[in-house]
Amino acid sequence: MDLHKLPVLAGKVAVVTGGGSGIGAAISRKLASLGAQVVITGRSRETLDKTAQDIVADGGQCLPIVADVADLSSVEALAREVQVAFHRTDILVNNAGVGDFGGPLHQLPPEKWEAILNTNLRGVYYCLRAFVPAMIGTGGGDIINISSIAGKNALANGAAYSASKWGLNGLTYSVAEELRQHNIRVSVICPGSTQSDLSPRSGRDQNRMLRGSDIAHVVAMLVTQEPQSFASEIVLRPTQKP
Repeated sequence: MDLHKLPVLAGKVAVVTGGGSGIGAAISRKLASLGAQVVITGRSRETLDKTAQDIVADGGQCLPIVADVADLSSVEALAREVQVAFHRTDILVNNAGVGDFGGPLHQLPPEKWEAILNTNLRGVYYCLRAFVPAMIGTGGGDIINISSIAGKNALANGAAYSASKWGLNGLTYSVAEELRQHNIRVSVICPGSTQSDLSPRSGRDQNRMLRGSDIAHVVAMLVTQEPQSFASEIVLRPTQKP
């Protein structure tokens, strides 16, 4: 076999949270197309199975595992299952996220605040806690956190979502410094307006918005960089304002 013809991510194991739909599904398909064994996780078995079937039908490798990133025991069980199945994790994409854009913060019910912060920020901490030790044990890897332009700019009527993404950015920069010594690259992607179920679209031209495939392309760029470098932050914007 000509090793030079192997897919660029052959032998790598990638875990994508929120990987069953939207941006996460696009990222999962892209990584699988590059040869990675992709583990997709989320709360809906039906959604995960459908995406996994599509990836396998396209010639990729995909294992769907139901898990809730806002539940530490669920994330720990996920990490154990991945370790038993593959004995490694090379790529972790923290993509799962929720939001609420229906009004000002003082009108947001406390349970929605908790849901947004628990998924978008606490969930990333849980995934790092669960997967980083294995990555250190195998000599390194890539962690990519999917944030938002709302983590850099004000977002009226989406303050909780914005706060979670500002927090995610700060977490990413700090963890990147902690893990560099272990050959683990930690990056954050901050997309602008994107076609997804999460993004507020009122008054915007969806044809001008980013697509999940655009973000997946950037993820592929990050995980295929030469080992002596990494991009700590990428801000991705539509060419034309929606």
